[in-house]
Amino acid sequence: MLAALAVAGCGGSDKEDGAPSHSGPASASRSAQPSGGSSGDAPASASASASAKPSVSAADGRDAGACADGNCEIAVSEPVTVRFKGPAGPATLSVTEVGPNKVEYTVQSSGGRSQGEASGPGQGCITVLRDHGSANSCGRLGKDRPAAQPNAVVIQMTAGEDGTAILHIVSG
Repeated sequence: MLAALAVAGCGGSDKEDGAPSHSGPASASRSAQPSGGSSGDAPASASASASAKPSVSAADGRDAGACADGNCEIAVSEPVTVRFKGPAGPATLSVTEVGPNKVEYTVQSSGGRSQGEASGPGQGCITVLRDHGSANSCGRLGKDRPAAQPNAVVIQMTAGEDGTAILHIVSG
């Protein structure tokens, strides 16, 4: 399954030893989330409709500063720059585009530069940063948080159907 993800295509500098490892099927589909739609009988979605906020939530909300230590889960619905501790020093993730079922970003670190881009339901990218390089894999992602890897930072960005992506950064 990992080969299928890698074939989906992400740009950047890839090193084979930094390839992400997955436990479980990579093609697991993302669970349907409430859309906060406009059906008149949904009291649970009333607050989402009234505030016009996306229906997804993240452990650290929308606080990009929560990523500074290299561990976070944030919701992203517009371009943003996230600075965090990489395996070889400071690193920067720049989300350049977020939309319904679409996400695009660039990661800059002392180990190089990587780019990820995905579009479609349940699509996203995983970037693994190591002190000597990085690797990308884009395609269908499950909803599980990425696993930490020794001496690496794992970045997972999953596009959402409402235009909000979920960003996970996990340091090992």
